[in-house]
Amino acid sequence: MEEATRVPSRFLRTPEAGRLLGLSSRTLEKHRTCGTGPRYRKLGGRVVYAENELLAWADAGLRPSTTDPAVLPMTPTDSGRPIR
Repeated sequence: MEEATRVPSRFLRTPEAGRLLGLSSRTLEKHRTCGTGPRYRKLGGRVVYAENELLAWADAGLRPSTTDPAVLPMTPTDSGRPIR
């Protein structure tokens, strides 16, 4: 029953999605490649994002402070360079 009452989401192309989030199209492309970005769909060969999923992805990054334990600190080996 919830499906019938759900409001359809608006689909945005990569440039529009980037503007909504304040990110460049290239950043969204990198997130797609790494699998770290918002969920997307391929429609007729075009990449589109549902507006509500973009906002949910942005909300998942919401933190109250830089010391929030949900954010793991970067270790020296995370940079890809060996520790000297």
